[in-house]
Amino acid sequence: MTTKKPRQVIDEAEIGSRIKAFRTGKGISLESLAQQTGFTKGYLSKVEKSKKSPPVSTLGILAKSLGVSISSILGEEIPRTSLCLVRKGERPLMAGWGDTSGYAYEAIAQQYPGKFMEPFVITLPTEPKRRKFFRHHGQEILYVLKGKMRFRHGDDLYILNEGDCVYFDSGVPHLGESCDSEETQCFCVIHAPNGGGR
Repeated sequence: MTTKKPRQVIDEAEIGSRIKAFRTGKGISLESLAQQTGFTKGYLSKVEKSKKSPPVSTLGILAKSLGVSISSILGEEIPRTSLCLVRKGERPLMAGWGDTSGYAYEAIAQQYPGKFMEPFVITLPTEPKRRKFFRHHGQEILYVLKGKMRFRHGDDLYILNEGDCVYFDSGVPHLGESCDSEETQCFCVIHAPNGGGR
């Protein structure tokens, strides 16, 4: 009989300190990182002090500028392997990320070294609220696992049902939300050019 591993929670408070450690370790000033990423110095300072919860797209931009993977920022010890198996119920939950954006992210394949793609299971917010659009370099794929969602890509609006899939340029502003009070979950894969293989 196998024992179930406890679900790992990625502590949001540690993410900011890791970003700062990578930045200072590479001799990059906060001002220089702001210029590279397009984020303000004030915003980056809040992220490093864990006063702001950056979405995954922001982590991707920071990871690329710092020359590390998103998994490294999340604090994963990455063993050398050619396969990563993550069982249902063992996906690390990114704690606190839903507090500001309403999105809950579960990391998948976080222990695979040198990834060219970053996969997640995302639970979309159900409460109506004005949200900021996401925008980052690369391409993305969303597959609706459960529920029904409104997906905005630029000026276009699509209604996606369970089993629907969309592949898109993530450099265009985009946003996904549940259509009603029912929980909606998506499988999402982000690919950022020159962002993997590290």
